[in-house]
Amino acid sequence: MTNLRPRSCGCSKLLGLLFVLAVIVASVAVALAQQTHSNEELLALSGEAGSSGGRMVVSLRAEPKTLNPVVATDAPSQEVIGTMQADLVHINRATHLTEPALAKSWKVSSDGLDYTLTLRQGLRFSDGEPLDAEDVLFTLRVYLDEGVHAPQRDLLIVGGKPITVTKINAQTLVFHFAKPYGVGERVFDGLAILPRHLLEKTYQEGKLGQIGSLSTPANQWAGLGPFRLKEYVAGQRLILERNPYYWKTDTQGHRLPYLNELVFLFVPSADAQVLRFQSGETDVISRLGAENFSVLARQQRGYTMADAGPGLEYNFLFFNLNDLGDKTAPETARKQKWFRDVQFRQAVSAAVDREAIVRLVYQGRGAALWGPVTPGNRRWIDAAIPHPARSLDKARQLLRDAGFRWTNEAQGEPALVDAEGKPVEFSILTSSSNADRTKMATLIQDDLKQLGMRVQVVPLEFRSLIDRVTQSKEYDACVLGLVSFDADPNSDINVWLSSGGTHLWNPSQEHPATPWEAEMDRLMVAQLTATNSEQRKKLYDRVQEILAENQPMIFLASPDILVGAKNTIGNFHPAVLEPYVLWNVDQLYLRSGAENAGR
Repeated sequence: MTNLRPRSCGCSKLLGLLFVLAVIVASVAVALAQQTHSNEELLALSGEAGSSGGRMVVSLRAEPKTLNPVVATDAPSQEVIGTMQADLVHINRATHLTEPALAKSWKVSSDGLDYTLTLRQGLRFSDGEPLDAEDVLFTLRVYLDEGVHAPQRDLLIVGGKPITVTKINAQTLVFHFAKPYGVGERVFDGLAILPRHLLEKTYQEGKLGQIGSLSTPANQWAGLGPFRLKEYVAGQRLILERNPYYWKTDTQGHRLPYLNELVFLFVPSADAQVLRFQSGETDVISRLGAENFSVLARQQRGYTMADAGPGLEYNFLFFNLNDLGDKTAPETARKQKWFRDVQFRQAVSAAVDREAIVRLVYQGRGAALWGPVTPGNRRWIDAAIPHPARSLDKARQLLRDAGFRWTNEAQGEPALVDAEGKPVEFSILTSSSNADRTKMATLIQDDLKQLGMRVQVVPLEFRSLIDRVTQSKEYDACVLGLVSFDADPNSDINVWLSSGGTHLWNPSQEHPATPWEAEMDRLMVAQLTATNSEQRKKLYDRVQEILAENQPMIFLASPDILVGAKNTIGNFHPAVLEPYVLWNVDQLYLRSGAENAGR
């Protein structure tokens, strides 16, 4: 009878030995991926040293549309991409100053036209492939390609010409500007360096804009940020894992990030986000409205709420000053005659109760504005701009000087009429999805009623509102808000240049419509090329003063940055620049021991 049991020839021992060796090899491979190689020029970050491990959960109001930085425009996509990608030069969200990143250094030529950047040696993408100058060349080629329609392209056009880049060697590149650019290094922040080895073929096929969905296999996507793709569950969550090749360390030489996983939960409403945070399902929360912040601040059990002060969002009322041509309806032409009168705009500004907006819309957690630069941007705010208190008497005098007068109606309430006896009536558009701006418009409606103006507030779906303002131009007035992505004035250059697409009161003008807009153009171009910071400040101060004098936008208020985090999250330092709580995600960590008791 044949014995089917293995003979004692050591086969089982050999298999066991091979298994042990395989485990050791795999462990060594992981260790090698995470240790600092001798040729790696890593960046050591100052700050509190944390402990490694664990996962942090964050909520997003909507699913990101893409992981592709070349086409991303929505806030959820940009927030996720920011944790997966890295740039050459970085703007520190706490100090607002530039600092080395993938480029360890840069030099500016004496004429201000050439920036020579030197890359760190030995860096790798999150899939382990090396980074070199060819990846940077490929990245700039992609962003500047008109057929790709990258939102970053406009920032790479200086003096009407694209920035050019020349490779000196594997670690050194020279970026050439057509004109001097006062803060050229800030251009490199937000330009995610792309992996040529993964994307070049797709780009050559003209399909780059079509890739990067959330369901992309993890091994087909790579970046240089602290986290990389791990798992996506449609409609529920996106899970990122620690990038073992990340190029930053803490002060003790431990490779960052500390967290093993970063989880984004898709939570559809602000109230639902608050409930998830209260229940402990999420670890941090941001973009809070004042009402929800107050609810959370009253409890603070196991978490801490923080008011970081005014951010860089400025909300404003503006009128339709567009040149609508010969086909302008008589009623519209009559209204535009009012709107174009600077005394009319100054009267409206004098009548608006900004302090009431801060009190009633933001529950006191905000700042009244008389210009576009908020108190959160201390470096660039013009202290010389006056902050007059609300004055109906001043508003009435300005209207009288402009030829307006009042008539008594049957109800006994005075009605404002123009020089032709026509009643002053107009509508204010606002976004139906933004409760704060709808409240602002309603408060303005009441303020102007006290001047005898009849104002109707018209909430519209956001895309319809933007179409009215930028395309059809069918509106009287509108309440909107903008958020500067950088403290530097150049981040808003498309708002202030008369040719800019977001020069909202009359966008994309071929020639400046007024002398003061022409002066703003000259000042913005001059500060763009000035290399002296004091000179740039003086030029931009004058831009702010022109806006205060002419009131094309009646600035209203800026909300505070309201955030919260569990007490178990270390290195939590919210900033007023986006992303407010994840700007230092590579240094966030989970506290352990007694500090973890409330988790």
